[in-house]
Amino acid sequence: MSAWLTPLAGGILIGLAATLLLWLNGRIAGISGIVGGVLLPRAGETAWRVLFLLGLIGAGAAWLLLVPGAYTPRQGFPVWMLVVAGLLVGFGTRMGNGCTSGHGVCGLGRLSPRSFAAVLTFMATAIVTTFVVRHLA
Repeated sequence: MSAWLTPLAGGILIGLAATLLLWLNGRIAGISGIVGGVLLPRAGETAWRVLFLLGLIGAGAAWLLLVPGAYTPRQGFPVWMLVVAGLLVGFGTRMGNGCTSGHGVCGLGRLSPRSFAAVLTFMATAIVTTFVVRHLA
């Protein structure tokens, strides 16, 4: 598959899923909020969240099965570094009151100023982190 076609298709599917969830269910497709609602459930709010998360996992698994070699894990990162990175992402998500999917996909689409500020922060942090890891570490 063409190098640009896969990310384009993924972006369209993510946008379509976020739009349909908002339109049909009145909910924002922010993954941290969806996971949080599964971990701290409220009546009538758990089933759709679990199904959405299963859909994410199932779609990823289906892609890996249908397109062998579609994913090649990065090599050379120590496990402790990956754990620290995961904890920092979780901390930032909590501090920013949302994740890249909630702010970047859904918030920007709704022209939210708070999401615009969050996405600028995400991107600036990602650029600096990538530079530090690749060139200074």
